[in-house]
Amino acid sequence: MSTHKPSREPFGSAGSAEPAESAVERPARRVAQERGGPLLIEGPVEFRHEDGTTTRSDRPVVALCTCRRSKHFPFCDTSHRPRRRDEG
Repeated sequence: MSTHKPSREPFGSAGSAEPAESAVERPARRVAQERGGPLLIEGPVEFRHEDGTTTRSDRPVVALCTCRRSKHFPFCDTSHRPRRRDEG
């Protein structure tokens, strides 16, 4: 079951990409790029969409899609992998 939850709450202060002034300083997140694959980010993460809504994931590692083929964008669903036809 997915723990990605959309939210209508503003991200940071006044919808900016900056954290709210009252936010406690947090350690940096580790991000890894896989060749031809997703960005892997240590969770939990909160993703801010173009329309200002946010989606939160509490998973220990979150895969963000870079190919834009995912049906669950911005989260990777492995659509970047080549499909093989079943032989038989």
